[in-house]
Amino acid sequence: MSDAEDLAVKYERLKRLYEVGKILHSSLEIGPALDIILEQAMKLTRASSASVSLVNPTTGRLEIEAGRGLPADSRGRVLRVGQGITGWVARTGKSARSGDVRRDPRYFPLRGDVNSELAAPLDVDKVRGVLNVDSEEKHAFTAEDQAVLEELASQAAKVMRNTWQHESLRFKARMFESLAAVNQVVQSAVNLPEALDAVTREARRLMSAKLCSLLLLDGGRLSLCSADGAGQNYLGKPCLDLRESLAGTVVRSRRAVQVLDVRASGIYRHTAVAEVEGLVSLLCAPLIHRQHCIGVLNLYTGKPHNFSDEEIRVLAVFASAAAAAIERARLFERLRELEEKLRRNEKLSALGLLAAEMAHEIRNPLTVIKMIYHALDLQFGAGDPRSEDARILGQTIDRLNRILERILAYARHSEPAWQQVHPNALLEDLRLLVRHKLNKHGIQLRCQLDPQTPPIQADPGQLEQAFLNLALNAVEAMPQGGRLTIGTWPLKERHPETNRRQIAVRFKDTGEGMAGQALARAFGSVLGSQKPGGAGLGLAIVRRIVEAHSGQIKIRSAVGQGASITLVLPIAQDSPPNPSVAGKAIRSRDAHSQTPA
Repeated sequence: MSDAEDLAVKYERLKRLYEVGKILHSSLEIGPALDIILEQAMKLTRASSASVSLVNPTTGRLEIEAGRGLPADSRGRVLRVGQGITGWVARTGKSARSGDVRRDPRYFPLRGDVNSELAAPLDVDKVRGVLNVDSEEKHAFTAEDQAVLEELASQAAKVMRNTWQHESLRFKARMFESLAAVNQVVQSAVNLPEALDAVTREARRLMSAKLCSLLLLDGGRLSLCSADGAGQNYLGKPCLDLRESLAGTVVRSRRAVQVLDVRASGIYRHTAVAEVEGLVSLLCAPLIHRQHCIGVLNLYTGKPHNFSDEEIRVLAVFASAAAAAIERARLFERLRELEEKLRRNEKLSALGLLAAEMAHEIRNPLTVIKMIYHALDLQFGAGDPRSEDARILGQTIDRLNRILERILAYARHSEPAWQQVHPNALLEDLRLLVRHKLNKHGIQLRCQLDPQTPPIQADPGQLEQAFLNLALNAVEAMPQGGRLTIGTWPLKERHPETNRRQIAVRFKDTGEGMAGQALARAFGSVLGSQKPGGAGLGLAIVRRIVEAHSGQIKIRSAVGQGASITLVLPIAQDSPPNPSVAGKAIRSRDAHSQTPA
């Protein structure tokens, strides 16, 4: 070949490489890009076949990703890194040119008619694959062919890097879009079993997993609480010990752990179950809420899968949202339990009040009967049967009087356990306790807690019961939704008897309101309550608690204009308000003054 012909060939090769580069960099689709590279590799090197083999990150094996001129069954064949000329290039990161493969000890035959092979590494951050061309002729490839193939491999590596980055960004966008939608489903669950099932169902869908299970911490064990996609064998697994299980390691380290194949893992406890259920790879993530691990979320695949950093991060975000949803559902259940307990206590307390009032009402006429009995001085002669009747009558009157005294003694309200209490702090806790119930009933909560409100001397349990009764009473007064405003402030007026300074605590609703006798009886006798379902009895309890604290209740209401109930309570001493509580109240007022509960 003359120099002119040689230059023409080189020019044609460079021209083709330039055209290939332009085409490749205009596409972000890996399949068409690899087809172009293989087509040009065969033309430029005059090869009979070409292939691109990539390292599978999960198995670590070389798999043929694309090929031209190969046998039909070649796509299913895999090589270990280091096996064959292709494996040698993948391991060393160097090109290889063999003019007679039968004499090359590195060669691993895939085609019986191949005599020459040329391979160049695909260097994407690190060697991820190999570009191969084969020929049926011996010594078919020259040093210039090797340079051309290395240039094509370099172009292919750049395209693959860009494509993978693009795919990674698309994956992240898709995953986080799904995560936002899934988060709404999970957060809408208020029942604990419903929340747990929503977490496993949506996590499995989000990550395209075969099975998703959720285990919650129960003492020193992890109990299976929900599983989506599981069979009976998996559901029948016993609880896991924290000290002797993979999930226990995740709880202790508070970091996600993945296992490529649980069936062959020494740290996975139930390999037989995994075999039966068809479970292979596992990603186990901790459920962390407020710096505490409350359990683990397990994702299983049905085939070997190496979870990417993006997948692990997405699951970590989902697990965090799931932990918050679980704790929210737990809190909601505790609130329901507390409400039920409060209703039972309200009925018992009301029953005590009712017994006390009945005893009081009976004792007065009984006292009159006893006085008349003694005034009659029923003395009968010996042998007169009326003498025994008079004696029994006197004993019966005395016994009835003792029964009434015991009822009155039992029904007396227990004395408060006095201590210094900050009303703002109690109301902050109340806001957290009832916010889900208010939100469920479409009621906005507005807190106007004056940071200058000083502490008072009170029983925190009794005062909390009074506040909760008032809040629940306001909810019942607003069946169609509305607004509840809770406020505190120091009063200028002093207590008329003790001359102590006082504070005011107000519960104001926009409910149905009341007037006339209903307003007059609002905090009155239990026997006078006309409210259906017994809910009005709680207001009688509030009255007794406030009176036990030397306080007063003031109520203002009108039909259709809501009600305003103000508790006036004496403070503990003439001291400035607690700074931390004041700051808390300011933050509460700023953060919650206009937001729904």
